[in-house]
Amino acid sequence: MFEVLDSYLLESEPNKAAVVAALLAAGPGAEHLRPFMEGIARLGERTPDLALLALRLAAANLRADDAAVLALRDASQRARSGDAAARDTYFKILQVDGTSTTP
Repeated sequence: MFEVLDSYLLESEPNKAAVVAALLAAGPGAEHLRPFMEGIARLGERTPDLALLALRLAAANLRADDAAVLALRDASQRARSGDAAARDTYFKILQVDGTSTTP
């Protein structure tokens, strides 16, 4: 469900409208993602990237506090500008191997 979002956050592709449509079509998934998805449904492609970053953290069962969102934003922006190492940083922050115990 989040491959499209990761692609947008790391490569600016596809466009935000396509990402929003894909997220809404997939549904909220876990219950704790429902508030994020309701906000995205209301805002559509006007959803701020910071909200999408927070959703991505929450989807990885990580706390979407200011520090985490800003760290993920930094990695996202660096990846979009061509920094290959930033992709690894992005996924390391997300701990995509599922070992995170952070709420």
